[in-house]
Amino acid sequence: MDRVSALDEPLKKTLGAATAKVMAEHLDLHTLGDLLHHYPRRYAERGELTSLSELPLDEHVTVVAQVADARIHTFNQGRGRRLEVTITDGSGRLQLVFFGKGVHKPHKDLLPGTRAMFAGKVSVFNRKLQLSHPAYEPLSGGASAADAVDAFANQLIPIYPACKQLESWKISKAIDAVLDRAAEAVDPLPPALREGRGMATLPDALRKIHRPRTKADIEAARERLKWDEAFVLQVALARRRYADTQLPAVARRPVPGGLLDAFDAELPFTLTEGQQSVSKEIFDDLATEHPMHRLLQGEVGSGKTLVALRAMLAVVDAGGQAAMLAPTEVLAQQHHRSITEMMGELAEGGMLGGAEQGTKVVLLTGSMGAAARRHALLDLVTGEAGIVIGTHALIEDKVRFHDLGLVVVDEQHRFGVEQRDALRSKGKQPPHLLVMTATPIPRTVAMTVFGDLETSVLDQLPAGRSPIASHVVPAADKPHFLSRAWERVREEVEGGHQAYVVCPRIGDDEEQPKKKTAEDEAEKRPPLAVLEVADQLAKGPLSGLRVEVLHGRMAPDDKDDVMRRFSAGDVDVLVATTVIEVGVNVPNATAMVIMDADRFGVSQLHQLRGRVGRGSAPGLCLLVTEMPEASPARQRLAAVASTLDGFELSRIDLEQRREGDVLGQAQSGVRSSLRMLTVIEDEEVIAAAREEAVAIVGADPDLERLPELRTALDALLDKEREKYLDKG
Repeated sequence: MDRVSALDEPLKKTLGAATAKVMAEHLDLHTLGDLLHHYPRRYAERGELTSLSELPLDEHVTVVAQVADARIHTFNQGRGRRLEVTITDGSGRLQLVFFGKGVHKPHKDLLPGTRAMFAGKVSVFNRKLQLSHPAYEPLSGGASAADAVDAFANQLIPIYPACKQLESWKISKAIDAVLDRAAEAVDPLPPALREGRGMATLPDALRKIHRPRTKADIEAARERLKWDEAFVLQVALARRRYADTQLPAVARRPVPGGLLDAFDAELPFTLTEGQQSVSKEIFDDLATEHPMHRLLQGEVGSGKTLVALRAMLAVVDAGGQAAMLAPTEVLAQQHHRSITEMMGELAEGGMLGGAEQGTKVVLLTGSMGAAARRHALLDLVTGEAGIVIGTHALIEDKVRFHDLGLVVVDEQHRFGVEQRDALRSKGKQPPHLLVMTATPIPRTVAMTVFGDLETSVLDQLPAGRSPIASHVVPAADKPHFLSRAWERVREEVEGGHQAYVVCPRIGDDEEQPKKKTAEDEAEKRPPLAVLEVADQLAKGPLSGLRVEVLHGRMAPDDKDDVMRRFSAGDVDVLVATTVIEVGVNVPNATAMVIMDADRFGVSQLHQLRGRVGRGSAPGLCLLVTEMPEASPARQRLAAVASTLDGFELSRIDLEQRREGDVLGQAQSGVRSSLRMLTVIEDEEVIAAAREEAVAIVGADPDLERLPELRTALDALLDKEREKYLDKG
């Protein structure tokens, strides 16, 4: 049998159909290899167990503890029986309860002094934590009691990620049944690399992670398994980058005296150094005969749109067309408006009064009328329109380009792979690709999530952008702070400026989010809604001001109308959902109040805040929350208020969220293939793995000399994982 298919063997062959079914349905484990890579979450040892003093409510836990006391109580005139067992681990005590006919066996097994593993869901009864009918496994072994205690004292007990249907120790028994098969695992690391870095072999690492004798075993195994994940991922990305360099593309070199020069000559300001150097990187890429794949990261308001527009103009000069893909209609319309304003008569190519080297800039969205749409499609296919800005509507089959040369994707994380590829396939040859994001991404995440893109960073703010002051408003502790916040909004409006009020929800009884956090439970009230808040403000603290609403369920024309009037200064206060999060540019808006700010993520708050202070007047952002001072939510808000550095905030955000989220759970629905590697902490491993991967792929792109590595890649990158990697 070929060595890799050995670990592809279905679990039911070894473990039986019933266990295999539970593992597949509840833990997503299907093959021997899946089970061997289901690593312990932690290890229990004597004196260092899940401490009973820190049990999380409503979670399924496994604890190792000693029975202190066990008593049977009768009720219902002796007809009902309840067994109460108290266990302790030195840090705290926990009550276990068993009812009815189920009391006899535990009463016999769980005598005072017995040590056992217990698993169950933590609940509260009479203000005390308890496990009701927990599963348990006495820790004895067949030897004498003294030997058993001794063996137990020196043993590291693996505690596995488990589920109600399958406790940790049952997973452990399943691992025992398959562990000798670890010898058949194919080692993806080239021997020279492994030996050069003094790492264990893969079979050895698998044995040590599941059945360590010492803590040093666990460390060595973790180190090695992290390397596998980082390395195989980086090889996949390096191969993708290499394959991209082999694709043909039309080189698009700026033409002297063309649109770009005419545009630059009209600019009322000079580009920042950052904008100049990033533009140079982009122009160098565009001049090559393979497609550019570049990620442009820029702080909110750093002038990314301007850099992208100059790249689009250079492509139009070189005879091609450029398409900009935006995630929402509001944003597509906003981009279309700001780009035509920036270009002035250069955006009126072929029209009366347009500049002679101008081009047409067309908008294409799903809600356009049939006539306007036909017109836009015609301009694209004839090449009359050099620049098109649109939403997903650009991807539809009917859309044809004359010669698509550059695709700019705004706010990448909102687009799936298929959408990006569909747009790329519209070029005669693959077009160049520029992905823009205003969510700063720490270097290691960029190397992992966007590893197939070269990265440019714009970190200076253009001259004339004003600082933003941010403050937390603790509405529950200090209600007068909230009254003062509304006074501040009035002051800004009286000073000739405008304000945003952001709420987490639209209102009118839309579906409540199903997921409840402990903090939600503590609050017991739904998040504040746009329609209610707007109504209360207009009748109360902001009466007399022109208050309007904006949210995603409004008709596109209505949204555009409100945005236009807000931009024109005809609306004082815009009460909105996060539709304003990206790209909305109203320089006269100076204040933002974010209601229930604790309901938003760190990066989202940073994005929202970037909508104010876009002109010459300073910006003000007030984060309103009812969370108590000591809560994690308040610490998060304090972090946002304390720094304007998006990279610093994205690091905080990552540390607080789960790794899987970051790596695209939300983006592709595929379980993250990273089980051991944490992107923030393992920066050195990722950087070293990337270096090794680039060298190996450069020397042997098809990995012909490394069949084991190729096999491991195929296993990791089944079709789903390919998609997961293809987000770039």
